[in-house]
Order: sequence, then structure tokens, then C-alpha cells
Amino acid sequence: MITTRGARRTDTSLSDGRDLFYFDVQDTPAREPVPDERGLPQPHPQVDLRTDPLTGDVITYATHRNTRTFMPPANQCPLCPSKPGNLTEIPAPDYQVAVFENRFPSFAGPGRCEVVCFTSDHNRSFTDLSMGQARLVVEAWADRTADLSARDDVEYVFCFENRGKEIGVTLSHPHGQIYGYPFLPPRIRTLMARAREHQEAKGSNLFADILAAERAAGTRVIAENGTWTAFVPEAARWPVEVHLYPNRQVADIAGLTATERDDFTQLYLDVLQRLDGLYGDALPYIAGWHPAPVRIDRDLGYLHLEVLSIRRSADKIKYLAGSESAMGAFISDTSPENVAEALRKVNA
Repeated sequence: MITTRGARRTDTSLSDGRDLFYFDVQDTPAREPVPDERGLPQPHPQVDLRTDPLTGDVITYATHRNTRTFMPPANQCPLCPSKPGNLTEIPAPDYQVAVFENRFPSFAGPGRCEVVCFTSDHNRSFTDLSMGQARLVVEAWADRTADLSARDDVEYVFCFENRGKEIGVTLSHPHGQIYGYPFLPPRIRTLMARAREHQEAKGSNLFADILAAERAAGTRVIAENGTWTAFVPEAARWPVEVHLYPNRQVADIAGLTATERDDFTQLYLDVLQRLDGLYGDALPYIAGWHPAPVRIDRDLGYLHLEVLSIRRSADKIKYLAGSESAMGAFISDTSPENVAEALRKVNA
């Protein structure tokens, strides 16, 4: 049992040797791990990393993932607590937050992939979580970020959530994932290169300057509190895109203070409720944390969360067609200022 800043972590393992971590609030009784009775064979993921000579991007081939579980019925969900007739990835009869090594990982030595179950309630979403439950997820993210960052085979820790069938989720239970990349992802290489150019030219941090400009202008800020600001970026690529920044430069989630974690939880739930209110139903989205790299450019990075949606209107999806897919040049059907104004009006 390990006590983190705002949670108690209980370590155990699944029948095939994969790690499983339970996160509970500190004032709950100590957890006794329940053994996994499935008798799973030891996993042998097939992962091949290749570098594209044209771009330098690393492409990952994980052919074993083609057989991963796909949209099972609710009574066979592998992320729900175990019960007679449905032994799952979570052997316990109930849990608060659970994290385990992915059975179908995109990376596996080098690298690491984990699944984060936000709640045992199959029918909830992150938007529906209480402040306390969402705050516990933040503690789990912070704990896993610290552990994965300490690994020699991890260069970047990416906590993210895919929500909605339009995004391509394969399990409907409320959950996210954590990728411990064994390389720097292309987007992060680009961001760090731009941040380095900015530092050399201006003598200041690129992300801090962007935040300061957005706060000063105010036209795209949709919500804020004592330590965080949420805004639609000036050059948003996606039809709906919101960035959440702490008001001070922090390298990763583990570096946030207790107050910053509290304030993030409040602001994030506010933003998610606004997103769901935009068109009057659950908005499909991808939410991804952008910390600093593990080993290089720590001074250039600036932790923030980006939430994006491919829905461009109540009944239309933005598809990445010729210009976006072939050239990487985004053409948007929405205006950042109009989206920001619409989101400010939700729950106003």
C-alpha cells in the first residue's frame, strides 16, 4: 500500500503478471486485493517500431491489437468490477479508480501502456463524476506520470481519453489510457522545436506567452479560476477545441500543487459540461495532456490539457479529407471566437 498526496494506492497483479493499481481516497478502509481467477496466459505483444525516412516520425505496428475486445455488451464489459459470470480486468467486486497494464498494448518494452478506469459505474462519463471522484482520477494520473517518467524506456508520458463512437472507442465504460512512449511523438517534437525557437528569439516561454496573450485579450477565454484558464486557441485546428493551462509553468501533472489539482478538477468539469451543452448531447471528444518531455527540454515544456472534437455542428462531423490527411493543412468550418462565445453562454 502506497499513500500519495491525495490518495491511497494498492498494488497487485493480474493472473498473467500484468500490474494492477487501485486508487482510493485516504479515509476509506484499507483494500485487500482480490486474486484474478481467470488464469490468463502470459501476454506476448508483437510490436515493431519503424522510422519514416521522409519525416523522421516513428510508426508503431502492433498487429496483436487487431484482436482486442470491441464494443462488448454491458454485461460483459471487461472494465466493470468482476462478478459471477463476468470475471474482468478488475477482480474486485467494486473499486473507486483502477489502473492496469493494457492487455493489448501499443508499446511493450520499450514503452508501456496502461488503462485508467475512472469509475466502476459503467453508465457514467467523466462529465458525470463528482468533484471527489474526478479529483481521485487526477491523483491517479499524477502517480502514474511520476512512475512512468522514472522508467529508462519512456521518453514521453501521455494521459488521454477518447469519448464517443465517432472517435472510435472500442469500450464504452468510462476510461482513459496512458502511453509511455519510448520516443518523442511527432507533435511534441514540433512543439518543442517551436518553443526552442521562441525562447531563442524572445527570451521567454512560448506557452506562457500564449496564455498571457489569451488572458489579456479575453475574447477566447471561456472559463477560469484561481490557478487555471480555459480558452479556445487562436489557431484552433478542430471544430471544437479547448485548452486548459495552469497559470504558472509546470512540467507535468505530478508537479501540480494540491490547490492546482483542486482547481483543475473544478474547471475541467465545468468545461466538459459546457461541451456537452453546446449541441445538447454528449459531445465526442479526445482529451490529451501535454506535459514536458521526460528527459529533454523540461524547461521549454508547459503542462496543459487539450480537448478537441470532430463535431462541426449538431449533426455534422469534420472528416480529415484531402488537405488535412494528405498535406496536414487544416481547413476549419468554425471560428475560434464564435466557438468560445457559444461555450461561454452554456450554463451562463
